Amino acid sequence: MNTQLINSVSIILVNYNGADVLINCLNSLEKFIPKDNCEIILVDNNSQDNSIDIVDNKFPEIKLIKLPKNVGFGAGNNAGAKVAKGEFLFLLNTDTVLTNNILPNLIELMSVNQNVGIIGTKLLFPDGSFQISFSPEIGIKGEFQAQKLHKNAENRNAFNIIERDFQDIKEVDIVVGAAFFIRANLFNLLGGFDEKLFMYFEDSDLCQRVRNEGYKIIYTPHISIIHIRGHSVKKLSNKMSVEYRRSQIYYYHKHRPMWEILTLRVYLIFKFLYQYLKTSNPYSWEIIKLSFMYK
Repeated sequence: MNTQLINSVSIILVNYNGADVLINCLNSLEKFIPKDNCEIILVDNNSQDNSIDIVDNKFPEIKLIKLPKNVGFGAGNNAGAKVAKGEFLFLLNTDTVLTNNILPNLIELMSVNQNVGIIGTKLLFPDGSFQISFSPEIGIKGEFQAQKLHKNAENRNAFNIIERDFQDIKEVDIVVGAAFFIRANLFNLLGGFDEKLFMYFEDSDLCQRVRNEGYKIIYTPHISIIHIRGHSVKKLSNKMSVEYRRSQIYYYHKHRPMWEILTLRVYLIFKFLYQYLKTSNPYSWEIIKLSFMYK
């Protein structure tokens, strides 16, 4: 493997109050990624825990960017990309753990496939079981397909079929942002993540724009990472459900035809009106207002 190529990777992590998982992630990077082979950039979204102390005291070689407020996942990655020097960017969640040096394989796969813009790795739960980390294109049809995919994942036999179907490298519409390997020049050409998406759909939006440029997105099961899914939003489920719907509506307005936009808004109004009448949950009312008032 060409050492010059390996030197051209920038690993970017965005952290917000993730001290309890951050140390395991950084320990795995320190263990498996040679220090002279890439740069590691950690963007902190004004964490109020001891995340900064962990990095300063235990990982002084990491390039640390301290933001004055929580700007979200996409904008945080954009801040890291602005100072990154690598030919490739590896956008990695802080709730991931590496078990080997995966960079040479990622670089080789990208280098021999010049029409590929993004590579998504296989993600595993901490117990080593398979995790769905790909999705069909976002839209009315795609939403139903994704729902079916995740519903099937709850059935052991159907889940095994999904895993078997993804034992080879496949072209997909979307790979999740937990482990996102992308060409830096392509990321910069597209302006990075859309910062109007504070959280959710930012990876789907970027994948769509990459495909619009004529590049392919591939999923590889031959490179795997442990991912503790959903860690960053567990304590904010109601607020995040509103943010999810805000991002969903924005995405539809940006990428989907008018009939799909109207279908989504009508669906959300009826769904959350029913929930509000049943539970008086103020967050349901917030989603109803979003569906009516979004511009």
